[in-house]
Amino acid sequence: MNNFTYSMPTKLLVGAKSLINNSFLLKEYGKKALIVTGKYSSKVNGSLEDVIESLEKEDIKYTIFDSVEENPSTETVFNAYNENKEKDIDFIVAIGGGSPLDAAKAIGILFKNDIEIEDITKIPNLKSIPIVAIPTTAGTGSEATPYSILTFHDQKLKKNIGQKVFPKLAILDARYMINMPHSVTSSTALDAFTHLTEGYLNTNASILSDTLAEKGLELFGEILPKLIEREYDISDREKMLLMSTLAGMVISQTGTSLPHAMGYSLTYENGLPHGTANIILYPGYLSIFKDKTKLKKLLSLIQVSSIEELAEKINKILDFEINLSKEEIERYTDVVFDNKGKLKNHPEVVTRDDIKHIYETMLTK
Repeated sequence: MNNFTYSMPTKLLVGAKSLINNSFLLKEYGKKALIVTGKYSSKVNGSLEDVIESLEKEDIKYTIFDSVEENPSTETVFNAYNENKEKDIDFIVAIGGGSPLDAAKAIGILFKNDIEIEDITKIPNLKSIPIVAIPTTAGTGSEATPYSILTFHDQKLKKNIGQKVFPKLAILDARYMINMPHSVTSSTALDAFTHLTEGYLNTNASILSDTLAEKGLELFGEILPKLIEREYDISDREKMLLMSTLAGMVISQTGTSLPHAMGYSLTYENGLPHGTANIILYPGYLSIFKDKTKLKKLLSLIQVSSIEELAEKINKILDFEINLSKEEIERYTDVVFDNKGKLKNHPEVVTRDDIKHIYETMLTK
């Protein structure tokens, strides 16, 4: 057995009304909270209302920053900190998809260390004030990872800030996802699948991460027909949310791999949602594996017979449009080939031609 370490310091509360029924736990983190969320979804799905009710129930004061955009930028993170740094914030409650959760981790670092945003990737091992994470989509698994992916407009890319910030507490309540549209449901569910897959087919995989990944892949196989039919009940939502968190727990140990490195350019320059950008690369990505032992087991777990069948199902689920020029493919390939951190997570040697092949064979509509 290979040597490995496993650390998962986030406490999970799972089920309907988990936050309201356990609001007393919030008192562990302080007397003043900053709520970090986006402009709309938390206000209509009931999550923000539940957070406010829970904070007020415990006599915890709060202020709200609700300007986190999709693919949050370093500018937004700094604005959130700068607007609230004199308000004696003890902890952050992050509500939403991966964007508010990732932004909150970076904001928490600024509060803890009182540094400039430019320093967040330069100073190692920075800590954060406590984060309470409430995911309202089922895709990134950010509630169970230490990662914070931000957009750096000055560098024209998205990247992990390189710090490790696990939320102290995560609330998994699928009620907040009931009215989520298919476009978001599908892209985020497929994002979770890519996390499970890239963690499973990974140099850093261990018996513990594989155990979590295999259960998550089984859940994905169960909801795959629902994604194609575009009809979901609360049970389906619960499966997706648990699958997403399991996927986050997997990549918190292993990291992601090639498709994530390749998908960032498709998101930043071509506007594809993160999950969509990753999954359309999968026919080519899965085809480059020489040792297909774990790949065959993965396909069995999701109840798919081949890479080709998986590609057909993905095309039925997603609505997107993209066609890359030869120049774009060459440029994106160079960027990924220079990303040695992601290349080393792939269990086999990756050539520049492999990366180019994946871009050339990606799904298009």
